[in-house]
Amino acid sequence: MLSGENGIGHRVDPLMLWSFEHLRGYTLRATDGTLGDVHDVLFDDTEWTVRYLVVDTGTWLSGRRALIIPAVLDRPDPERREFPVALTKEQVRNSPDIDTDKPVSREQETTLYGYYGWPNYWVMPAAEGAAVPPAAAAPESRIRAELERRVKEAEHADPHLRSAREVSGYYIEALDGDIGHVEDFLIDDNGWRIRYLVADTRNWLPGKQVILSPDWVLRIDWNERTVHVDHNREQIKNSPEYDPSTGVDQAFESQLYDYYGRRPYW
Repeated sequence: MLSGENGIGHRVDPLMLWSFEHLRGYTLRATDGTLGDVHDVLFDDTEWTVRYLVVDTGTWLSGRRALIIPAVLDRPDPERREFPVALTKEQVRNSPDIDTDKPVSREQETTLYGYYGWPNYWVMPAAEGAAVPPAAAAPESRIRAELERRVKEAEHADPHLRSAREVSGYYIEALDGDIGHVEDFLIDDNGWRIRYLVADTRNWLPGKQVILSPDWVLRIDWNERTVHVDHNREQIKNSPEYDPSTGVDQAFESQLYDYYGRRPYW
C-alpha cells in the first residue's frame, strides 16, 4: 500500500512508502510485453537498501526468476498494480541465469551488472566516499592504486543480500524478551531504502502493529531467525500504533521519533 504522501522536514520529494506485502504481485511490464510479477525483493542488510526485485516470469521464460534493479522502474500505475520497466523481454531472456533461491554472490552481481551496463553500486559509493590520499600528499599513481585496491576488495566482498520474503516472519526480540514478529517492510521509493519494519505484536499485545526503524536494530541472528532491537517491551507496548489503512505521514513519523527520543533520519 502507498502511504504518507506529505512532505517531511526539508525533504524535497514527498514521502511515499511501499508496503512489501502490497508490492508483491505487481505486474512488471517491459517495453515489449509483460515480464512477470514481483515475487520478492533482495535488500542489503548493512544499508537496508533494496538492491533487486525478484521477477517471477511465469511460463514465458520456463518459470525462471530474474533480477532487476529498482532504477529501471518507471512510475507505477496503482490502479492496474503495474510497473513499467525500461527493459525488453529479450534483454531479460538473455540475462545471466541466477538461482534466486540461493545466496547471490558478488561474482554473479558483477556478471549481471556487466551484462546490462549498470554502474556497480558496491564500487561507486565506496570510491566516492572513501578518504584517499590528497593530491598534494601523494602522486596520482598512488591514488589510482589505492582506488583500484578498494575496488578489488569490494568486488570480492559479501554482498549481504537478504530476501524480504524470508525475513518476514522472523521473531523480534526486545531487550527483555520476545515482542512479536516481522510482518512487513515499508520501503521509501526515494532511494528504495527500507524505512521501517512492521512488527506484529498480536501474541503479546492483541491486535496491535507497530513500526521500528532499521536504525534501532542491534543485530539479526540469521540462524535463530530473530531480529534484536534496542528497546524494551514496555517501550514498544506503548509506542504509537501503526494502522496499515492510514499509512505513515509526517505527523506519525514525528510522533514516533519523539516518543523514542531518537533523531529522525530526515
